[in-house]
Amino acid sequence: MAETTPDEFSKHALPPAFGAAFADPGPLGLGAFAMTTFFLSSVNAGWLPKTAEGVVLGLALFYGGIAQLLAGMLEFVKGNTFGAVAFSSFGGFWLSFWYLVAHVDLSKASAHDAARGVGFYLIGWAIFTLYMFICSFRTNLAVMAVFGVLFLTFVFLALGELNASTSMTKAGGYLGLLTALLAWYASFAGVMNATAKRAILPVFPR
Repeated sequence: MAETTPDEFSKHALPPAFGAAFADPGPLGLGAFAMTTFFLSSVNAGWLPKTAEGVVLGLALFYGGIAQLLAGMLEFVKGNTFGAVAFSSFGGFWLSFWYLVAHVDLSKASAHDAARGVGFYLIGWAIFTLYMFICSFRTNLAVMAVFGVLFLTFVFLALGELNASTSMTKAGGYLGLLTALLAWYASFAGVMNATAKRAILPVFPR
């Protein structure tokens, strides 16, 4: 029988099993993003009073911020550019949100100027989310749904700030709640499938 070369073998080898290298950081990043987004969106949607918004600061710093940033760093180690950029950036988003609410003094700015500043901050994140949504076309439908709805969330929240529109902000809050649910599902699927070592919950790969 003819000898099989390494190159020929690699063409027919089975894909690596779950856990062949080390645990997937993706579900952690998605879960951290979902939890923090869920709480803040509950305020924006009117489910919680604005006075309760400060409760999100602990989540924004430790879970949405630090935990998600760590997930992004691990994605760099795995060689997953999309996951690394997404989780590291949104970890940075939540850390910047924590700093903005907890430490930035906007008292010298008029209410109009402060709102415009926050509006442009949200527009910047909408632009980033849009091109990540386009890049997500090469991942799976679950991730695509997260980025697609998140883009709309940022757009409506930005419009709410720039136009002093509570209805736009409330719409952004409901879109944020949907984003959180989609991200939680993707996280749940990642944990379940990795734990079971087989695909139980679909993420609809493309």
